[in-house]
Amino acid sequence: MKIVNLDGCSTNPGDLSWDAFNKYGDFTVYERTAPEQIVERAKDADVIIINKSIINNEILDELPNLKYVGLQSTGYNVIDTVEARKRGITVSNIPAYSTNEVAQMVFAYILHITSKVAMHDEAVHNGEWCSCPDFCFWKAPLEEMNGKTIGIIGYGSIGRRVARIAGAFGMRILVNTPHPADDEGIEFVTLETLLKQSDFVTCHCPLNSDTEKLINADRLNLMKKTTVLINTSRGPVVDEPALAEALNSGRIRAACVDVLSVEPPSEDNPLLHAKNCVITPHISWAATETRARLLTILEANLKAFIDGHPQNVVN
Repeated sequence: MKIVNLDGCSTNPGDLSWDAFNKYGDFTVYERTAPEQIVERAKDADVIIINKSIINNEILDELPNLKYVGLQSTGYNVIDTVEARKRGITVSNIPAYSTNEVAQMVFAYILHITSKVAMHDEAVHNGEWCSCPDFCFWKAPLEEMNGKTIGIIGYGSIGRRVARIAGAFGMRILVNTPHPADDEGIEFVTLETLLKQSDFVTCHCPLNSDTEKLINADRLNLMKKTTVLINTSRGPVVDEPALAEALNSGRIRAACVDVLSVEPPSEDNPLLHAKNCVITPHISWAATETRARLLTILEANLKAFIDGHPQNVVN
């Protein structure tokens, strides 16, 4: 069996091992694959492993041996799953592997806003404490999270973990989801109510036709001027020009995003130049432990397919 990983670098830039995959066949890893290189590298493959390589119908036409696509991600919009099924190609993803770290990133953002550790560390190292007449100082108001309201859009594994952590901080928890649960301490509300009442709004919904630009100008206008928007889901869930306008006009307080509509972003992305916008380069899945978990599930998916009982199938 010929197995080709077209996108090895992002998952494993060298700090983890691919050795476990060698036992399943002739295994080749490419760090990155440009669109024009996909067919040449994968043309004889029985299995391809991908992350961001786009596998469209024209490329599928050129891969006659292909039987299985292993995604190194939860999202699967890089391949037409319906067309793959018609061709008898199984596609599996990696669900729920990043729950811990994405939830952790949400609170890294919230603590960045409320506790301002980086701001005060910089001030101390610039000599401001040495020259201070008092035993302490602060450069901006500091805030407790206790009693603040967090609004969680989406209530899958990540949304639930965020809610659990928020509860430990003593926050009021609002959730908007198509599937409310009977969970103690959670208020299930309409999206409008959530946006109007939350101090922090955090997006944990999938990207689809219903959620693309879910956070648009009209919905930003529902938020309080003190609201902070957090997006660790998918970039297109947020209308970026509308968010930039809301930030620059002071319509909302701040935004913290780990995802953008195009990655890497172009230099004219409006959020790169917006006020009070914290941007990290899609790293809320990149902890060593998180990526190791991804590789374990990726291998288990491949083994399950080879053994005749595929798992985590998305088509």
